[in-house]
Amino acid sequence: MDGASYRAIQLEQFARTFRDATQLVHLPKIAPAEGQIRVRNIWCGVNGIFDTQIARNAISYIDIATPSLTGVEALGIVEAVGPGVADFAVGDAAVTVQFKGGYREENTDSAANFAKVPDPSRDWLALASTGVSAAIALEHVGALQDGETVAVSAAAGGVGHIIVQLARLRGCRVIAVCGGPEKAAFVANLGAARVIDYRAENVGAVLAQEFPDAIDVAVDTVGGAVFDAFLQNLAPLGRLVVAGAASDLDDTPELITAPRVAHQIYFKGASIRGFMNGRLTELWPATRERLFAMHAAGQLNLKFDSEPFEGLETVYDAIDRLLSARSIGKVVVKLGDA
Repeated sequence: MDGASYRAIQLEQFARTFRDATQLVHLPKIAPAEGQIRVRNIWCGVNGIFDTQIARNAISYIDIATPSLTGVEALGIVEAVGPGVADFAVGDAAVTVQFKGGYREENTDSAANFAKVPDPSRDWLALASTGVSAAIALEHVGALQDGETVAVSAAAGGVGHIIVQLARLRGCRVIAVCGGPEKAAFVANLGAARVIDYRAENVGAVLAQEFPDAIDVAVDTVGGAVFDAFLQNLAPLGRLVVAGAASDLDDTPELITAPRVAHQIYFKGASIRGFMNGRLTELWPATRERLFAMHAAGQLNLKFDSEPFEGLETVYDAIDRLLSARSIGKVVVKLGDA
């Protein structure tokens, strides 16, 4: 394989944006060693907030060194199999299940860091990472019960639109928060009982009038006023899952002078729960297989953003697209052909 190379996006320094912190590099192709496979990537998924936090060295549970490869998720075709690998063969479709496998045209790594999928469809890519995050946040951290009232922010996004469907499959009443009429129509078609367009309505006022003290599980990735509105309208024994804080990404986190949160949750017996998928890796395999089976049975519909991105160099624009709040569904980049 002398002289052969592939491209990857490498973290070179810490900076405020992913674009400023990284660069495209050429890396030599390598033959898989004992227990490894080599995968030619066809799709990668974009995780703009996480990518930005990586660029800023702001992920507390990951020790990032420079230089370091980037990207959370990719799916492709197995091109070579190293000695001792029994679960993969050349031609199989495989999706990454560990950080650093995403923003690269190919990946040679331990077979344990991949999961076999039926075909190279981007659907399996979305389920293997984003879908797993949605399910664990809602069902494990949020301790969802059938028929409860569920609120979700960024409901038209990659994680949000899966949460809406998972909750509906459990017979839950879903309150979906999103921005703009196109997103609102999309989420309504997924079965949300109430869609709150935060650009046209005040989320806190709507919840206080229509769902006072009624939210059993809320999953929030936005923070700020949406977090406050969810918190103030939790039901007795309600659970507020913090799965991100997008509103704090561009500025210093807002300092709030208000009654301590204890006063909001104590008499209700409610709770605020942090969700960080990287700390719950033991739940990934079983959750992934369950979601795969649900999708194969036609129970989950996956939405991908309409803006096309093709080629590794477009990852930067895809991240900007996601951070702009204009995307609907999962943002992906096509890296090659099947």
